Order: sequence, then C-alpha cells, then structure tokens
Amino acid sequence: MTSTIDSGVAGPPPLKDDKLFADQDFRTSRRTSAAERPRVRTGGVSTELVTHVASAGLGALALVWLVYERLVPVTGTIGFWLVWYAVFIVMLAAVSATTLDRMAVTDRVVGALVTTAGMVMVSALAGIVVFTFVRGKGALSHSNFFHETMAYYGPDAGLDKGGIYAAMVGTFEMVAISMVISVPLGIATAVYLSEVRGRIARVVRVVVEAMTAVPTIVAGLFIYSMLIIELGQERSGFAASLALSVSMIPVVTTTAEVVLRLVPNGLREASLALGTTQWQTVRRVVLPTARPGLVTAVLLGVARIIGETSPVLLVAGSTNELNYDPFHGPQISLPLFVFTGMRQPLDVAISRAFGAGIVLLTLVVIFFALARIIGGRAPGHTSRRQQRRFARNARALTTTPGEQP
Repeated sequence: MTSTIDSGVAGPPPLKDDKLFADQDFRTSRRTSAAERPRVRTGGVSTELVTHVASAGLGALALVWLVYERLVPVTGTIGFWLVWYAVFIVMLAAVSATTLDRMAVTDRVVGALVTTAGMVMVSALAGIVVFTFVRGKGALSHSNFFHETMAYYGPDAGLDKGGIYAAMVGTFEMVAISMVISVPLGIATAVYLSEVRGRIARVVRVVVEAMTAVPTIVAGLFIYSMLIIELGQERSGFAASLALSVSMIPVVTTTAEVVLRLVPNGLREASLALGTTQWQTVRRVVLPTARPGLVTAVLLGVARIIGETSPVLLVAGSTNELNYDPFHGPQISLPLFVFTGMRQPLDVAISRAFGAGIVLLTLVVIFFALARIIGGRAPGHTSRRQQRRFARNARALTTTPGEQP
C-alpha cells in the first residue's frame, strides 16, 4: 500500500491550521469592516454641525431680511426673529439632509428645539435677576436698608432712611414655623403612604393631591375664618405660618413619597432579613438612603410658600413696626413689603421694593445651598461622630471579658 506522499496527492491540512487561518481571516474582516463603518459621535460639537448651523442661520437671516425689507411691507422686531427661527429650523433640516439620514435629521432638529427652549428659560431667569438688581441696587447701597424699619418713616422718605429689617424677621419666623409644622407631617405622611400602606392610604393620597391644587388665598381664608373669626385669635405671624403650612404639606408629602418609592426594595429586604422591625428599617435604611431627595422635597415646599403674599396679608396683617413675637400682633414679610412698595407711586418706594426682592432671592439661594450641603451627602457617608461610635463598638467587641476597654 502506497502512502499519500508517494502518490503525489496532497491530503487535507491539519485541523489546527484551519482554525488558525479562519481566526486570521475573521480578524482581518473585522478590521476592514470597522475601518469602513463611519464613527458615531455620541456627544460634543463636530465641525459638520457647526457648519450646518452657521449656514442655516445666515441663510435664514438673509432670506427673512429680504422678505421684511424688500418684498413685504411689515415691521416688528419680535415678528422678525420669530420668522427667522422658523426659517432657520427648516433650513437646518434641509442642510442636514445632504449628509445625514432621516433619523439623524430628526434628531438634529429636535436637539435644536430643546436647546432653544433651554436658552430661552435661562435667558428669562437671568433677565429677571438682572432687572431686579438694576432697579434695587440704589436701596442696597445704604446700610440702613438692612438694620432699620419703616416704623418712623413714610413711603416718600429717602433711601438713606428706613429699611426692611422687620420684614426679614417676619419672613424668617413664618417660614421657620411653617417648616417645623410641615416637614414632620409631610414626611410622616409620605412614609405612611409608601411604607405602611394602611387601609386609608388611598383616601389620604386623594386628600393630599386635592390639597396640592388649593390656592394659597383659600388656605389663608380658611385660617382666617377658623382661627381669627371662630376662635377669636388676633392676627399674627403664627396664623400666617399655619396658612402657609396648608400649602407646604402636600408639596412635601407628594415629593417625599416619590423619593421613598425610588429606594430599592433589596435594601428593605436585606434589613428585614437581619431581624430588624419595619420601623427600624425605615429609620436606619430607607430614610438615610433617601435623604438627598427628602431635602429636595423640603426645598420645593419652601419655594412654594416663601414668596406668598395673600395669606400673609389676610391673617398676619401689615405693619411697619418690628415684632419679634410671632404669636401676638401683626407681622410683615418680604413678599408683603414688596407688594406694598410697588403699589406706591413713588420711585423711592419702588426702589425699596426691588431691593427687598433682591434680598429675598439671596436668602432663598443661601438657604438652598445650606440645605444641599447638609442633606446632600451620599447614602453611605458617615459623620465623624458616627465613625467614633463605630470605633468604640469595635473595640468593645474585640476586648476580652477580663480586660478593660
């Protein structure tokens, strides 16, 4: 019998070589296909995007100017720029269609619309802040504006006389009392709706949602009729705080419930599996994990009430005198001071009103920053006091019974 080599017929190569050649061909084809495929950009600004936006913007500007100035006898700055933006969107879609498919063109147009909406909102907010500062900087330049009251001065007094100290004190006390009342009630209600889910949870949720839509003036009328007319109490800052709490509680409850529902159920199950009770699980696991969101809920509640004027005017009255006691006598707040000053046909009174608005904005920003610093730590963050306590517990566990810790 002759062998394959002797007969001159080449046999099949080894299986190992076949696999090696196949792997090399596969890697070569992958490199070739990867080089041929266009690279997809998931972010940033490309040269192509800048070119398309610039060409569409300049083309729309030239076309709209030609129509406004030469063809159609119309005028108006607002109309000009609105028409320009509509033509710009159409031209952007047309220019983008020369190099992109339909889905990419749609994505670019929607991105332009969303970006424009964001720029409009930021511009409006910046315009409000700048306008308020420009109108009120005259009052802010006098130190007496922050530590004097208008008790001994009329609305036509110069800016170097009087100030908003009484309004600042009233605002701080009203908001503080409202937080003391609303935050525990709102978070406790949210825990009941999210964790306990008792028999009346559905009724409570319906009541909370209904209270969210109640106007603040209705809350003020409710407190006025119940506390002042029926019970015979006098107008005070505490009554205004109760009226503000009626509007703050549903906001805190609704937001806190959403935040608590975002806590993973695995954390609850792990805590319960260790033998803890439901209350311990809520106190030691759920609430610390949701702390940043709960702080946000409180901030939303404060933002809901800090600029309210009507309930304060109804139940707290209006006075220019300084009153540190929120339970007796009328008080004034910064929003009410702004409202009263803007009603006066005097430049100095209007300037004081804008200055009070700037102070109110500044206080809100400071409060928000402090709240985020205090409550914005990560869920696993431990303070120094907690670390020292954990260290003491660890030393106590490792100490033998005959030794002193």
